[in-house]
Amino acid sequence: MTSNLAAVSYGVNLSPGSLEGVRKVLADAGVAVSSESHGGDERFTVHTANLTLPANSAVDLLSVRRLVAQSADAGVDTAIVPEDLRQAARKLLIMDVDSTLIQQEVIELLAGHAGKREEVAEVTEAAMRGELDFAQSLHARVAVLAGLPTAVIESVRHEVRLSLGAAELVAAFKAAGHVVAVVSGGFNQILGPIAEELGLDYWIANELEIVDGALTGKVLGDVVDRAAKEKYLRRWAAAEGISLEHTIAVGDGANDLDMLGAAGIGVAFNAKPAVRAVADAVINMPYLDAVRHIANV
Repeated sequence: MTSNLAAVSYGVNLSPGSLEGVRKVLADAGVAVSSESHGGDERFTVHTANLTLPANSAVDLLSVRRLVAQSADAGVDTAIVPEDLRQAARKLLIMDVDSTLIQQEVIELLAGHAGKREEVAEVTEAAMRGELDFAQSLHARVAVLAGLPTAVIESVRHEVRLSLGAAELVAAFKAAGHVVAVVSGGFNQILGPIAEELGLDYWIANELEIVDGALTGKVLGDVVDRAAKEKYLRRWAAAEGISLEHTIAVGDGANDLDMLGAAGIGVAFNAKPAVRAVADAVINMPYLDAVRHIANV
């Protein structure tokens, strides 16, 4: 019998009763808990159980995830994570930016300076739910920015706020020798300073076209869409010699789905329902550094 999975439970109100529920689901599936530990801080609590599956077990990773998710208590989430990923010497963490690494949607902040914030927010929501083609929706949203002076970019930079725990998450991964990357459907002009401040290893976003000191309402080159996000995950993992099984992807919208599906574990962070439904793990609290506990960093 070999322990090859971990059940990582986390929540603001993680209770003994919630943990008993997880244990019961695991026991009913024939999965034994070999050891347990507690963590977290004053913001949220974490409980980790190392799991042992019999060699002839009828359950596997996907079925354990499904059973645990179906029985989850409100306010508590449990990630079922391969120990191979948690114990890997080098990992790659790749994240979306808007509403993941940062709290806002940059296109909406920019549109606010054109008096179009609500209009653009409606389109953004539809795109993140997967109801619209992302590239087409991006071009339509950026078009409303035409004529804005470049000074609005600096204004928006000051409006952007990192998600709670984001800086701590990046610092912990970097300190442990891992690789941190972000890939964004947003804009290089906003992401660049953030990436430099955090010391990210890789980052890419769309480029706003600027002519004569004003935004033209266009983006330069190919749009960073859901296919591009997966492409960069694979490219950067290969460049670092890290297998996809040792990568962690985090996002919230439909344009993150390919990236989440290709990674060793895909984490939906305060995500749209369509993303939560298919992600390997979900975080339904505002603390991005919960990813540290999932990945054992």
